[in-house]
Amino acid sequence: MKLLSDILYKVRLEEVVGSTHMAISSVAFDSRKVKKDSLFVATRGTASDGHHYIELAIEAGAIAILCEEFPESKKENITYVKVADSAYSLGIIACNFYDNPSGKLKLVGITGTNGKTTTVTLLFNLFRSLGYSSGLLSTVQNKINTTVIPSTHTTPDSLALNELLAMMVEQECEYVFMEVSSHSVVQHRISGLTFAGAVFTNITHDHLDYHKTFEEYIKAKKGFFDQLPSTAFALVNKDDKNGIVMLQNTKAQRYTYALKNVADYKCRIIENHLAGLFLNVDGQDIWVKLIGTFNAYNVLAVYATAVLLKQDKTNVLTALSNLNSVEGRFQYVKSENGIIGIVDYAHTPDALKNVLETIKDIRNGNEQVITLVGCGGDRDSAKRPVMAAIACEYSNKVILTSDNPRSEDPEAILDQMQKGVNPNNMKKTLRITDRKEAIRTACSLSNKGDIILIAGKGHEKYQEIKGVKHHFDDMEILRETIKELGI
Repeated sequence: MKLLSDILYKVRLEEVVGSTHMAISSVAFDSRKVKKDSLFVATRGTASDGHHYIELAIEAGAIAILCEEFPESKKENITYVKVADSAYSLGIIACNFYDNPSGKLKLVGITGTNGKTTTVTLLFNLFRSLGYSSGLLSTVQNKINTTVIPSTHTTPDSLALNELLAMMVEQECEYVFMEVSSHSVVQHRISGLTFAGAVFTNITHDHLDYHKTFEEYIKAKKGFFDQLPSTAFALVNKDDKNGIVMLQNTKAQRYTYALKNVADYKCRIIENHLAGLFLNVDGQDIWVKLIGTFNAYNVLAVYATAVLLKQDKTNVLTALSNLNSVEGRFQYVKSENGIIGIVDYAHTPDALKNVLETIKDIRNGNEQVITLVGCGGDRDSAKRPVMAAIACEYSNKVILTSDNPRSEDPEAILDQMQKGVNPNNMKKTLRITDRKEAIRTACSLSNKGDIILIAGKGHEKYQEIKGVKHHFDDMEILRETIKELGI
């Protein structure tokens, strides 16, 4: 229980009707989660407006309402609080309700189109290996040391997020590494949090179904850096032209990393094999188990972040050399016939290109590259033909298939993808809607030494069709198919 007046600390109040000297049992922005003596925060979402559920919240036991517009009729013994932005206020309220857990942790946020999950997971594993109690908030899963908590969003809502951070404080975590999505910045899910640092990996074409324009997408990412305090560090990839944009207006201490440009933290690729990368990081040679140029950037970002968090450089490099790749990120299996099957989460044009360029770098030259790729439904449709075009450019054979069609017709998605296939590439392109059958076909078409890339779903263990999630694991099906076909 907390006093409403304490929960409203630092919230910009426009008007208050009723007493704020009352004990609040819980905070909710979903009327279905309201309990006795709750504070209900009426937020305006993309699908519904919480202001329409104020009466239901009161019936469920809410004794205080925070909203942007007062209802026409107010009930006695209910406190009404008016603010300009309910979603932003909810972030601050969540921090207050859970005793500002982020201020008791060294919280580092990683944002960017690609590399977020790999970077946060490597950071978490690195700091665990260095002996620190740590927390992880990622697309794949949330973790408090060895305890796994399922993940539903890249960044949880502000209440769930602060509850998780409070649990991490309780478990005496010192460091927490979290993915910060562009959606979470715009929707104020991170409002009120205290960050020790922020990392920008890159920005490419994605989420334009939500942000509408690339400029709005950049603005959303930059919004994260704009709200950093002067005590934090801001680390950006200087090889991405938008990296420096992120640093404009930030109060944080500014740092850069790069493979190509002059930067505070530098890395050079000496060798790139299927077994890993031989790198020169900050003047020191290191072998890591990750593959590809994109992972060289991830390793460098992790190293720079650890150093900025005052860790010993030699200890960090030693620990990095022992870390394994992240599930669903260039995860591969090799058959008895030498066929290499790779499962990767690449679901943006840039990510797909990076993975295919990595395959190009490590292949001998005689083997076929067979790429299986799809695009998710209810998401940015503009990237669909681009994804198909990239797959065709770098592959000997391409299979266009279903990803997570969600509420869309998978055939319509494939129609859009197929528009990106140049007439000259039609002969090497197949269209198989059933993803399991597509994986089986890719394996059937392969010969000794060939490389099969199954792109788009990576770590996901489901396929969402018409709102229903069905069990589906690319790596599981790949292994089963290789065994079944005896290849």
